[in-house]
Amino acid sequence: MSLIRDLFQRLTTKAESLLLIVTVSALAGGVLAWSLDQRAVADGMWALGTIAALLPAGWWVVDGLRRGRAGVDVIAVLSLLGTIWVGEYLAGALIAVMLATGRTLDAAANRRAARDLRSLREHVPRTAQREECGQLRTVAVDEIEPGDRIFLSSGDVVPTDGWIVGEPAVFDESALTGESKVVERSIGDPVRSGVVNAGGGCRIEASRTARSSTYAAVVSLAQEAAADSAPIVRVADRVAAWFIPVTLLVSGFAWMSSGSATRAVAVLVVATPCPLLLAAPVAIVSGLSRASRIGVIVRSGGALERLGNVKTLVIDKTGTLTTGKPTQSDIVCGEDVDSSSILRLAASADQVSSHILAESIVRSARAQGLSLSTPESVTERPGYGVTATVDGHVVEVGRIAGTIDRPGWAASVENRARLDGAVVVWVRIDDQLSGALLLIDPIRNDAPWTIRRLRSAGIGKIVMLTGDRPEPAVEVGCVLGLDAVHADQEPADKVVRVREESERAVTVMVGDGINDAPALAAASVGIAMGARGATASSEAADIVLTTDRLSRVADAMDIARRSRRIAVQSATVGTGLSVVAMAFAAFGLLAPAVGALLQELIDVAVILNALRALGHGRSSVPKLEPELERMLRGFSTEHRRMRADLDSIRVAADALSGGDRVLAMRRLHQTNRFLQEVVLPHERAEGAKLYPALERSLGGADSISAVADAHSEIERLCRRVENHVRAADKLGAVDDAQVGDLLACLYGLYAVLKLHFRQEEESYFVLADRSEREGSSS
Repeated sequence: MSLIRDLFQRLTTKAESLLLIVTVSALAGGVLAWSLDQRAVADGMWALGTIAALLPAGWWVVDGLRRGRAGVDVIAVLSLLGTIWVGEYLAGALIAVMLATGRTLDAAANRRAARDLRSLREHVPRTAQREECGQLRTVAVDEIEPGDRIFLSSGDVVPTDGWIVGEPAVFDESALTGESKVVERSIGDPVRSGVVNAGGGCRIEASRTARSSTYAAVVSLAQEAAADSAPIVRVADRVAAWFIPVTLLVSGFAWMSSGSATRAVAVLVVATPCPLLLAAPVAIVSGLSRASRIGVIVRSGGALERLGNVKTLVIDKTGTLTTGKPTQSDIVCGEDVDSSSILRLAASADQVSSHILAESIVRSARAQGLSLSTPESVTERPGYGVTATVDGHVVEVGRIAGTIDRPGWAASVENRARLDGAVVVWVRIDDQLSGALLLIDPIRNDAPWTIRRLRSAGIGKIVMLTGDRPEPAVEVGCVLGLDAVHADQEPADKVVRVREESERAVTVMVGDGINDAPALAAASVGIAMGARGATASSEAADIVLTTDRLSRVADAMDIARRSRRIAVQSATVGTGLSVVAMAFAAFGLLAPAVGALLQELIDVAVILNALRALGHGRSSVPKLEPELERMLRGFSTEHRRMRADLDSIRVAADALSGGDRVLAMRRLHQTNRFLQEVVLPHERAEGAKLYPALERSLGGADSISAVADAHSEIERLCRRVENHVRAADKLGAVDDAQVGDLLACLYGLYAVLKLHFRQEEESYFVLADRSEREGSSS
């Protein structure tokens, strides 16, 4: 079926080009004959061009009527017939060229606008190399089953979802994410279909069939994108229905009032064709194309236009506002055990578990460069955790029974977990409660900026729905300044809430999990964060984000509003110019030939203006110099490395307040080294290099003064901690007189650094990512 469709499109394209060649040749030949004073030959050439256009135009009218659409091609046919009737052969030839040019430009514009949507389908691989008994065999992608091992050569497109086996690999994910940079995937990491192997040969193990894979769902959505007309396109069709009788009435009035059929023909000429029907489809399809280029797949033009009218945002928490990946926020240790030992033993035992918390613990240990041991005698109790023998110690990781005796420090851990909205993973070593790992689902770095941007784009109300506990949900809502937070929500509860909001205003729902699918379907516009391949939510949504970035929601809204604005602008201005020209023609101020030339210019201008929807529009991201962008990325990387060690400041303060001065001295020395050797050099480098460059790029010191002022406070507190440590070293222990001020310094420094890091990441470091995304999607 696709082959027949492609063949028909090629034939149509050739017919449009042939018609343009014939009509232009007839016009040019007539002009040449007229210049040689061969008037009869000129009229014959122009009449030939007119008839050449009259035949396909007649077919367009018949085809439209057969499908129940009375388009403005009726006016084109009448004007062509009229020019032959009154002997205005030059006007007829100009109308013929105008029709051929309009059809060719319209088709070219739609082909260009649909190019990105079509490229998704063309990107699908047809075959794959499957390993069978140690040999590679080329098979059709439809033959791939879960569990098959697929070999990928350099440049191959991944045919189905799976995970890396054998060796780590490097992939170009731009086909899904719209971002032109490669990513590394380690053994066991998931890989999605549609990405390209950008390194050497590698192997994946299929987890799905090709038809049910992530990329197959994306292609299916792309194929549906142009199937449904946007509301503005359907409005254009309805306007065309009354434009035809109005044109005929004006034409009849011009004839009766003047007694000249030439005036009536002139009116028909300037009304052919209506820019309204050219502008709306081109602008909407251009918007769909622009959206697909940045990793936003929109099912239809209607969904794109509704997105531009959204006033209320309903959003899930986990995986949408937060990363969806629990991250270690702190390690609390008992007596005679350090944090590294607790983390290493817990991660070693958790290596065999597939639980999401276990994966986070193992990932954290590897990120800190800890060497993990192979666990033995492993048992896992669902809901409780893992028990294993590691390096001769019996290690239990997970929940603890209520009957187990808890030391005093355990109560403070539970209190902190409640306040922070964290999950506690207890670690018992040889039947002794030795430590605890606190895990949180952190807010996405770009979430605060995205929320602010959505509000500036016209979102008046933002509501968060989550099945999570109230404490972490309320904390996220407060940090991001949301209007309402509803926790402990079941899928049915989410549907009720979404319907309530949709009755008040046009509402968009953003979610990423299977449990979000009913709510996505109930919203005015459902948006699925489909980067993880959540099939159910993607199928229920109107829009799918193929990249794991919340900021794409704001990008999609910008595209939707700009596309609609351009469509309305082009249609209104173009139709208005045509109406004005009709008035001039009705009063005899425009000859048919001049009117035809004028209408040609109007149509070309309308199409070119509608194609602006393919572009960026005015960017909200300042253009960064390459050196500044490089610095932002470098300092951002340092932030990620330091973030895990920031908790050592709080751990040192907790040890000091706990009364164990020996442990406190050891932790203070560790913290002081971190502050003097890592934090202060980082802050000084920012002040000397990064901030001056930001001032130049963002327009003055006022743009960074609030964040820059934190540097002096960080410097003061770090020096104060160092002085306390030196004084304690002279005494051999922390003096009682030091404790109060030292605690204030440590807790204050911890809070200031956390806030300062967050401000820099949200205000400046995100600029590099946004600049790259705009550059990669251009």
